Amino acid sequence: MVNNRTILITGGTGSFGKKLTKILTRNYKPKKIIIFSRDELKQFEMSCDYTSHSNVRFLIGDIRDKRRMYRAFEGVDIVIHAAALKQVPACEYNPIEAIKTNINGAINVIDAAIDKGVEKVIALSTDKAANPINLYGATKLCSDKLFVQGNAYVGPKKTQFSVVRYGNVIGSRGSVVPLFLKMKDNGVLPVTDKRMTRFWITLEQGVQFVLDCLDRMFGGEIFVPKIPSMNIMDLAKVVAPDCKYEFIGIRPGEKLHEVLIPEDDARNSFEFNDYFVIQSKFYLRNIKETILFDGKKCSDGFVYSSDNNNQWLSAEDIKEIIKNNLDFE
Repeated sequence: MVNNRTILITGGTGSFGKKLTKILTRNYKPKKIIIFSRDELKQFEMSCDYTSHSNVRFLIGDIRDKRRMYRAFEGVDIVIHAAALKQVPACEYNPIEAIKTNINGAINVIDAAIDKGVEKVIALSTDKAANPINLYGATKLCSDKLFVQGNAYVGPKKTQFSVVRYGNVIGSRGSVVPLFLKMKDNGVLPVTDKRMTRFWITLEQGVQFVLDCLDRMFGGEIFVPKIPSMNIMDLAKVVAPDCKYEFIGIRPGEKLHEVLIPEDDARNSFEFNDYFVIQSKFYLRNIKETILFDGKKCSDGFVYSSDNNNQWLSAEDIKEIIKNNLDFE
């Protein structure tokens, strides 16, 4: 899907964009990769790694700027939309800014993609968009719905929109793993709640899942990978076994357990070997095609939650993942 295509990555200097660019240039043969972001320093630092790649270009811009999006999307075949305000406390304190980027920015991506004839758009989502309790999750839920329903605005154009939703990314900026590694020398590790669980996925797994979904998508789906859960105490004991643990309580906007498929979405969801597909309640043209690919309809009442998962990371698994992801980006 990506070979000989022009691919634009919004938020391309973030953790996901950097890993995606590395994998694309290493394993595939795209015609051009456009890194679109608003931070000139991050672009300069990233560009130093691609001086020998004439097909990697860097564009300064903000997804809030519709005119800039239209110029950037000229001649683009595929858009991976990774730009967002993602820090929960920052979004709570700056709600209007979160809405401008995560919602208004999504609208700009959709309009520009349709009008400029982009073939496929995949938007990155988060487990916090399922039954959200914080503003970040609420803006991403709204963004998800915009991208799914963006297919209804296409008309005779060819653009397809889909969403990929997954959990916490080991190795991304702001992840708890580098935080624990940084604080373990203090002898005391702050832990929210010993019962807390989270879904976990590595950056490389997340990137590969997105690339796989480019081939799978018809438009209108939310793709959810089957990924393992981890208990926060298991992580703490692996990272800092000699530390004392200070239980600080769940912070505002946090959940004890995260959900990737809420119960109300189960009736529109299909299970595959290593992923799920949530079909839109309103945009259902693709159910037939999905079933043809051996999807099994989820039962009513099904919930895909980090505490009821049938895949769990052991202490050895956690050690191995941390060992292989110490080059946090």
